[in-house]
Amino acid sequence: MRVGVLGSGQVGQALGRGFASRKHEVMLGTRSPESEKARVWVAEGEARSAGTFADAAAFGEVIVLATPGLAAEEALELAGPDRLVGKLVIDATNPLEYPGDGSVQLGFGFDDSLGERVQRQLPESKVVKAFNTVGNPYMVDPDLPSGPPTMLLCGNDAEAKATVSEICEAFGWEAADLGPIERSCALEEMAMAWVYYGQTRGTWDHAFKILHK
Repeated sequence: MRVGVLGSGQVGQALGRGFASRKHEVMLGTRSPESEKARVWVAEGEARSAGTFADAAAFGEVIVLATPGLAAEEALELAGPDRLVGKLVIDATNPLEYPGDGSVQLGFGFDDSLGERVQRQLPESKVVKAFNTVGNPYMVDPDLPSGPPTMLLCGNDAEAKATVSEICEAFGWEAADLGPIERSCALEEMAMAWVYYGQTRGTWDHAFKILHK
C-alpha cells in the first residue's frame, strides 16, 4: 500500500515510520521536502520518500493528515482536494491552541470539530478520525503493561473504518468505532483529557482503554 503523510512533524514521522515498518511505501508531505528533517527521516529506512503536500496526496492510496491541527485545512488546500477524491484520509489532528501562558486548549469544539471540518473540505474523501487521543511515541507498538490500549475512531464510511481498524490492530491497538464523523467532537475533547492527565501526573506514557464485561 502507498501511504501519503501530510505533515513532517513528530506525529507524521511516527505514523509514517509505523507504516514503513509494516512494509508499506510512505511519502512524507511537507512544505520543505529538501529540509534536513525530511532527509534524515527518509534515510532511516527503506520505502521512504519526501515530497510536497501535493506530491504526497497524489502518491498515497491512503492519506494521513498529521499537521498541527490549526494548519490542517491550509495543508489540505496545498495538497489539493481533487487529489484526495475517493481516498481514505486518516485525520490524526487536534485543533489545539497555546495561549502563551503555558496552557493548552481547543481552538473550537462542542458544536463543530476539526474532523467534521476536514470531511466538509473533502466531501468526496472518506475521512476517519483516529490516532488523536495519544502521544506520538505510543501511536505505533504501544508497549504498556496493561495490554493493548483502545484506539477510538469515527467516520461516515464503514469500509474506511474497517480499514483503519485493521491498521490500528497492525500497530498494536484495539480499535473501537464511535460512529459518524460528527463524534470527532468527543474524540478531540478526549485528547484534552489525555493532555490534562499528563499535566497533572507529570508524565506522558498513558493511553485510554475500554473494558468490556
